[in-house]
Amino acid sequence: MKTLAIFAAGTALCLTACNRNQANDNGTADTNLVTNDVTMTDDMNTTGAAPALPTTAQAFADAAASSDKFEIQSSELAATSAQSAAAKSFAKQMITAHNGTTAKLKSTLAGMTPAMTPNDTLNPEQQALLDGLKGKTGADFDAAYASAQVTAHQKTLDALNAYASGGDNAKLQELAKGMIPTVTAHLNLAKGLK
Repeated sequence: MKTLAIFAAGTALCLTACNRNQANDNGTADTNLVTNDVTMTDDMNTTGAAPALPTTAQAFADAAASSDKFEIQSSELAATSAQSAAAKSFAKQMITAHNGTTAKLKSTLAGMTPAMTPNDTLNPEQQALLDGLKGKTGADFDAAYASAQVTAHQKTLDALNAYASGGDNAKLQELAKGMIPTVTAHLNLAKGLK
């Protein structure tokens, strides 16, 4: 359960970086947003209920860090294994966005008292999804990557909304709130990959 919470939080933070250079609500490019997205599987806990969303600062930081790491690694695979230009372009954008959100997360955490260090270890679900992508190429990879991106972005959006409204750290809540528009935009882009 703790791993799922961490994964959800990481996914949320990572998706924030996903909206860099994406159109904002008025149709203009908003380059001030750090973008990020996260890929998550559609997991349920043993009771069949949705996994718990992160509410502690450490859980949110860990989830964001592991989500960034997963997003970078899965998108690096897409850069070489994807067949479509759209998937490759999206992957390139995700790599840039997630490197940016990793830096922003570290900066935010370093400014806190006491400073916090995020754990970016992939959780079992992230590792399984990454391993599943490694065995695919071409159109099969494109379909799996697109599906993973949609799932991850939706879960990240859910985690961001949850932490923004119920998190235990004001700085991280503000970070989560700032990521919501970017993650929403990346979710829409990911849906367009299918």
